[in-house]
Amino acid sequence: MALTTARTAPRDSRSAGPADGASTGSASTCGRSGAVPRPASRDADGLAVASFVLGLLGLLVMNIVLGPVAIVMALLALARSTARRGRALLGLALGIADLAVLAVLVTANGTVSWSLAG
Repeated sequence: MALTTARTAPRDSRSAGPADGASTGSASTCGRSGAVPRPASRDADGLAVASFVLGLLGLLVMNIVLGPVAIVMALLALARSTARRGRALLGLALGIADLAVLAVLVTANGTVSWSLAG
């Protein structure tokens, strides 16, 4: 009986703490709410890195597809407050550079179509 009462007493004091605004109750709720945004932060970090990689790859091949994808991923990462803000900004810049390279190639070639035969 003494063990059951001892276990119940701390729970009651914790449940009374947040209602009173006690600091121990706030710390435990912050710990719980702090665990929820971690996957979203990892997703945003992943979007930032993917944006950078796709933007870099888009300079070499398939810039018509990879440029806009890199831009969208970078904007999503920035909107989700990524910890890798620099990579997201680089991904955004590289996505824009992909579209600029596409514009230069299309202007130099004089056509919108691509040809591997030359």
